[in-house]
Amino acid sequence: MKLGVLLGYSGKQIHVNIDLIRQAESMGYDSVWTAEAYGSDSISVAAWILAQTEKIRVGTAIMQMPARTPAMTTMTAMSLAQLSGNRFIAGLGASGPQVVEGWHGVPYGKPVTRTREYIKIMRAIMAREGPVDFQGDMYQMPNKGEGTTGLGKPLKSILEANNDIPIYTASITPAGLRCAGEVADGVFPVWMDPNKYDVLGEHLQKGFDKAGNGKSLANFDVAPFVSTAMNDDLDAAFDSLRPWLALYIGGMGAKGKNFYHDFATRLGYGDAADRIQDLYLAGKKQEAEAEVPRELLDEVALVGPRERIIERLQPWKEAGARGEVGTMLVGAHDPAVLELLASEIL
Repeated sequence: MKLGVLLGYSGKQIHVNIDLIRQAESMGYDSVWTAEAYGSDSISVAAWILAQTEKIRVGTAIMQMPARTPAMTTMTAMSLAQLSGNRFIAGLGASGPQVVEGWHGVPYGKPVTRTREYIKIMRAIMAREGPVDFQGDMYQMPNKGEGTTGLGKPLKSILEANNDIPIYTASITPAGLRCAGEVADGVFPVWMDPNKYDVLGEHLQKGFDKAGNGKSLANFDVAPFVSTAMNDDLDAAFDSLRPWLALYIGGMGAKGKNFYHDFATRLGYGDAADRIQDLYLAGKKQEAEAEVPRELLDEVALVGPRERIIERLQPWKEAGARGEVGTMLVGAHDPAVLELLASEIL
């Protein structure tokens, strides 16, 4: 099992802790991951890190697909791969309707259809076997629709072919997981219980089966986000993570259209998810945070004093041995936490 570091996205000022990233690189961490919402973008930060490191891979968790054409994303991925000695990972996501339509000003559309077509186009461009001619439901290359000149023609990338750039997707819905299993090289769930792999695996397997050619966990990376809170005060450690889950379960989407709420329900916390969402959407954020089950936090995160975290790592190690977790993407900015995980995992 490999380890990666999640950086998240910035606030008003972009702060990239290069020293921490270099420490992780020296400890044997495989990757570091940037992010974007509606502030700093993931690519600029990824390029900054790649330019100042030597071995560690850099991925995007995520590049928002609706914000970029498939061709632009592929141009970016191929450029960064060449410049970095093939250390770039293209992590894609559909984002959510509030950001896509409110910020980028484009229709949210069909996220699974978008993902499938997007990756097919990316692979065709990277293979460079000929000019790309793609006529899908969401993407047409060349586009001959309303408002076009009719002068577009299929083109082939100027850059040399590169089929080695991994493509991951951010997926937790059943349909999204099936799509990831079919067309991607990996998936990063926003969280995961290592003892409940089937919540993901049932749908990933259907994607593997559809892809054929022997695709399986042996050549696919399940890379969940794993938040950490190392603190001798156990209650304080749990409380520090409650806002994170409350935000996702309660506030990331409208009622009836929140993928994280649905995912928490599939993990067995439907009643709690309902209470969190009702409170959060009513503006009662602190009350919503108080409703986040301690058991759920303990299943999907690493919480507590050093020795307790070592103990709670056991299910993750077992999942790694079964091939059900290929990479733990660790949410931690404390060198002591990174060093502890490296000593226990690598």
